[in-house]
Amino acid sequence: MGLFNRKPKLAAEKRPPLERDERMLSWAATANGDGVVVVSNRGLWLPGRAHRLGWHEINKAVWSGRELAVTPAETVVERDGYLVVADLPVETYLLLEPGDVPHQVRARVTSSVSYTAHAKLPAGGAVRVVARRVSGVDGLRWTVRYDPGTAADDPAVVEQTDALVEGARGTGDLSAPA
Repeated sequence: MGLFNRKPKLAAEKRPPLERDERMLSWAATANGDGVVVVSNRGLWLPGRAHRLGWHEINKAVWSGRELAVTPAETVVERDGYLVVADLPVETYLLLEPGDVPHQVRARVTSSVSYTAHAKLPAGGAVRVVARRVSGVDGLRWTVRYDPGTAADDPAVVEQTDALVEGARGTGDLSAPA
């Protein structure tokens, strides 16, 4: 990219309130002109949100070639040593000049995942166990996301989930996604 082909800087009034150790890496205006999607080293700033989504708070991000679809995670309950999360509604943004926003989002969401495994539960249903890096925090954040129809409150399901998380923590190999 030549000197004259550089993307202009984001206007100060459109910049999100970055933390002291946070830096903006990329941005793209939404097609309807009502906001910008901003990628930082700490997470993703989306139009209409007063706070950023940390990379560990995004269950899924998909680039269609024109639209960025982001599925944020919501904490449902905190258990001993892990969080139960569920998908929030998908947020979709049409980006006509995306630059490297889609690449940055994919790379950062993917790199936040240290371990992932999907398991069927003997009590019924299935669960995904995930360990993720949280920007600016030492250690891993463990979460589980139950498949639709799984009785997440069933004591047998909770017991089996606890055992799965404990087993995953004990593997010592948290770099190889399953």
